[in-house]
Amino acid sequence: MTANSTDNSSSVFRLSPLIRITLLCLYVALTTPLPFLSQVTAAPVPPTLLWVGIIVGFIALYAALSERVIVDNEGIQVTYPQWVPRFFRKGWSLPWSEIKELKPRTTGQGGIVYYFLTPERKAYLLPMRVVGFARLVKLVQDKTGIDTTDVYPLAQPWMYLILLVLTLFLLLVDGWAIATALSLGKIT
Repeated sequence: MTANSTDNSSSVFRLSPLIRITLLCLYVALTTPLPFLSQVTAAPVPPTLLWVGIIVGFIALYAALSERVIVDNEGIQVTYPQWVPRFFRKGWSLPWSEIKELKPRTTGQGGIVYYFLTPERKAYLLPMRVVGFARLVKLVQDKTGIDTTDVYPLAQPWMYLILLVLTLFLLLVDGWAIATALSLGKIT
């Protein structure tokens, strides 16, 4: 799968569907049992409030996962759909002429991320979870002249595939736990 071209001089790179589906499913698997557990344990937080929080959280996660990277002859920009409030995710734009280097940084988990650096030493994170990452990096190299031969994605697709499989198992366990509670008559 490659990035979408909007015309001859610009390309749009979207977040990988595998990553988006995996993270949304994980969110659902981790949060859906909470209202049921609240009711069964007679917790002070009412299930209705938890459902509202879960829905708001799902919308916020979906918004964060709707990132798009647009590359054209002028520069690179990270944008979000218009329905995403700017105070939540505002994105950024950087002309090619302002990119002086691509600096690697080690993450707390031992991975490597890359930042575009400007002459003022402002740093902009290179989006690494997009479909067509190799093409994106090639475009960055072509437009800036920076060597990107050693730039690789932070996580490989097989890592997200394993997480998705484990998340699906968690959803099955959630379904079993909720069904068991319903069958015992503890949840109405």
